[in-house]
Amino acid sequence: MARKHQVGSEVMVQTHTLAVLPRTSERSPYVELRQSLPSEVAAISPFADQLMIFVHKFRDADGSEVDIEIALREALANAVIHGNREDPHKRVQVSCRCGLDGEVFLTVSDEGQGFENSAAPDPTAPENVEFTHGRGIYLMKTLMDEVRF
Repeated sequence: MARKHQVGSEVMVQTHTLAVLPRTSERSPYVELRQSLPSEVAAISPFADQLMIFVHKFRDADGSEVDIEIALREALANAVIHGNREDPHKRVQVSCRCGLDGEVFLTVSDEGQGFENSAAPDPTAPENVEFTHGRGIYLMKTLMDEVRF
């Protein structure tokens, strides 16, 4: 269940942590955080800020944190806006696994109908360059080592 707090003109959304799980994979030990957020655009930024604090606690800074954060924000926006269509009855589930070796695995799931990844237009194509939207998937693929849908 999410709680909203009004701070000046800004709405802060708190979510309950489902689990922080210390585990060991075949690769190396890791810590996993599972949370959910409401399908509200206003929830994306505070949620991403909190999740990035978690990431910073479990990995050494190497400059890739900005890439991780941008990809996370794009995935959250796509899930809230396109997947759940900002339906207040739907939630976005997020799992963040931080390996002690520095690897970060993020899983963002929504309650939408899904989409055909290959149908997303190429934002670098000349006819799409001036669009003000449609770059989220491209950014995620460019900034991350691996992206799966």
